[in-house]
Amino acid sequence: MEMHQIRYFLAVCDCLNFTRAAETCNVTQPALTRAVQKLEEELGGLLFRRERKYTHMTDLGHLVRPQLEAILAQSEKAKTTAKSFLQLKDAPLKLGVMCTIGPMRFIGFLAGFGRDHPGIEVSLMESVPRRLANSLMAGELDVAIMTQPAEAHDRLDLHPLYEERFMIACAPGHRFEQMEAVPMADIAGEAYLTRANCEYIGYLDGILQERMIKVQDVYQSEREDWIQSMVLAGMGICFIPEFTPVIPGIVTRPIVEPEVTRTIHILTVAGRRFSPAVAAFIKAVDKFKWPALSAASKGQLQAAS
Repeated sequence: MEMHQIRYFLAVCDCLNFTRAAETCNVTQPALTRAVQKLEEELGGLLFRRERKYTHMTDLGHLVRPQLEAILAQSEKAKTTAKSFLQLKDAPLKLGVMCTIGPMRFIGFLAGFGRDHPGIEVSLMESVPRRLANSLMAGELDVAIMTQPAEAHDRLDLHPLYEERFMIACAPGHRFEQMEAVPMADIAGEAYLTRANCEYIGYLDGILQERMIKVQDVYQSEREDWIQSMVLAGMGICFIPEFTPVIPGIVTRPIVEPEVTRTIHILTVAGRRFSPAVAAFIKAVDKFKWPALSAASKGQLQAAS
């Protein structure tokens, strides 16, 4: 059964005249007649009775008409959906974002992307790097913005976007507010708030242990807004990436001796064909002016290109 046979059959149902139906379908009458006859052969019975100048639908024709109308409607709907998708109208894009990435660095990019591609519907999913990587490989996400996964995956393509320093966050009036940068040793004895989802927590704790710098662990939370609210309330300090703060009034100063930075990447699945929406997103990311990368990260980006 072919779609043009269904269209010709329904045209005859509407016109009850093979000649007018052929004109409506912009085909010759013999071509329309042959198509209807093939449909009758496939269904196993007559769909119309032709009596001189009159054409009547048979009981079989009446029976199958609603079903064939539904098939044609679904076919047209599928074509319309596909056309909208390919033309970036109502096109979905599932974006994973690491939960410790603050909106400050991305709002400008997403606002511009939305203006340039109003038909792309972006869905944001926040999580930790391991879950984002797994969701990406499982096809639950189209693209992810995060740091490099702790475990190497041959299936993932990583392209560095920007670097950001780790800072010490404190409340206004704290002694660190008067400093341009905070040496790691100077946080000894401070009340310390742990950002439980920080992918660098093990690395930062390792530095403290190696240098025998002891802090007072007072609270920990997976919620960035809770930790930052506690910092603002003077309940302690925390390590925080440069562009992560979202609570107004928090004081941040760069960590030095040693300086700690992280690189934010865009991740896709190697070899997976991009939908038009994903291709547009990747192109926009590539054109956007992110903060300058270090020489090492630039080398990674050039190698990946």
